[in-house]
Amino acid sequence: MEKNTRSIRIDCPKLLITRNESDLQWLIGSPFFPPLTIISTFRCIHSNSSGPDFPKESEEIRTLLLKGFDVIGALIVGKSDPEKTAARAVEAARKLKKLLTGTTKLENEETIGAVADPDTGDIRFFLSETESSTNFELVNPVSYGDNPEKFVWESGCLLLCQLPIKLPVCYPANKPSDAESIFSRAIEAVIAKFKDPNVVYLVKASNRASLDVVQPVILRGSELGFDAAVANIELLDEAAQNSEKKLLRCAHFCLKSKSTSQLLSAENADIIQISVLLNRSEKSPKCSAPAVEYFPAMDETRLLIVDFKLEVLCYAVQGIPLMHAISKLIIPGLIDQLISMKKMNLPYLLTQHPELHPYHFCPPGIAHPVTVIYELNYGETEMKQVDARRSLHLRLGLPFDRPLLRIANSLDLSIKSRSSNLSTRKGSSLLKDVHIGIPGSGVSGGSVSLVQGSYEYYHYLQDGFDDSGWGCAYRSLQTIISWFRLQHYSSVDVPSHSHL
Repeated sequence: MEKNTRSIRIDCPKLLITRNESDLQWLIGSPFFPPLTIISTFRCIHSNSSGPDFPKESEEIRTLLLKGFDVIGALIVGKSDPEKTAARAVEAARKLKKLLTGTTKLENEETIGAVADPDTGDIRFFLSETESSTNFELVNPVSYGDNPEKFVWESGCLLLCQLPIKLPVCYPANKPSDAESIFSRAIEAVIAKFKDPNVVYLVKASNRASLDVVQPVILRGSELGFDAAVANIELLDEAAQNSEKKLLRCAHFCLKSKSTSQLLSAENADIIQISVLLNRSEKSPKCSAPAVEYFPAMDETRLLIVDFKLEVLCYAVQGIPLMHAISKLIIPGLIDQLISMKKMNLPYLLTQHPELHPYHFCPPGIAHPVTVIYELNYGETEMKQVDARRSLHLRLGLPFDRPLLRIANSLDLSIKSRSSNLSTRKGSSLLKDVHIGIPGSGVSGGSVSLVQGSYEYYHYLQDGFDDSGWGCAYRSLQTIISWFRLQHYSSVDVPSHSHL
């Protein structure tokens, strides 16, 4: 692209900078989008006087950011020399990206350095073309997309891989300190299996992804391509569709045509399910019986079973071949999530293991999902969990007065039937928001107050229950509790009369 045609495209809510903003924000893009496209921002929340705490930042963002998105730059709020400030932003973004990708040197990747004036909120965008470049190009113009969800999901889809693992760890009873290193080696062995030639990836469309019956596809580890970088993968259009299964596009498992009234969002995105299996029955030139080996322990040994419930969600465009979607998105996602859970388990390896579970959210103002690993041992109201959610609200720029990252807010990735527009969830026959459209009472001196959010209206004689003349307080309380449910402050069911 010629320099004079360069432009920044921002497909997230317009960047508004105030004096209270974090002085550093990470700019998020995707190798599947046009260059210099910003889809969201994450605030840097771990820093000290010398700058960002890169290990902490990378550890949290590695979990939070779906594969298919990456850090493409940084924004610094400040009034000092713009070009020097942009150079600091570019340096920080590249350092973070190296930690996220596990590389010591980045390829010739363009990186954005943005500088925001804390008084006016004006933002200037600079571009560094390569890591060795000392020149920074001021980029104009800057355009803002008016429909980020449509931009992300019109040609995008989600890849979902759920993988429960029970990992046995045997360690000598007289040397419990060895348990940590044995556990780490066991994790490394699991990671190696993801790329084993005999591993099998079963790819299928969820029922919510297609009206037609689409046969599952099996890809072996030996058929995957691990060499090409995501940015260099050739996307295939419909005309280039190949019958070879590894070159099938993700579009093969997606809904071929969507209703014009269907909302483009993460909740309604096509989902491709990927299962991991280990092939133990491949044809062999020699016939042989199963072999059993006995390795007696030299000393008294204890056994630990560590449970992992991996659930990796990735973003891809429909034109990417399956072989690359698995090798460059799913497998790195499984590895990163397993390593994150390993680090969370290590301090408690010989005591009570934390009950870890990944959840996926698409909070307002962010067009793509994020992944969070919650510890469920003591419930959502435990202060450790409250602090974790508060930290996430700060990073994502979410308000602190709404419960946007509780488990009840997580994306529903359960299989849904597209043969009808009905969800497998039980629907509600209750009226909602009955105050809307009601004219004013005309009471002299009265004031009107409106509820924020939705509620369900519970009333006398509902569901065939005769509470006429005495059920007023019961029904009012049920209506109030329904508001808490619908705003995700609580996930408990609305209680019946007997429960009340």
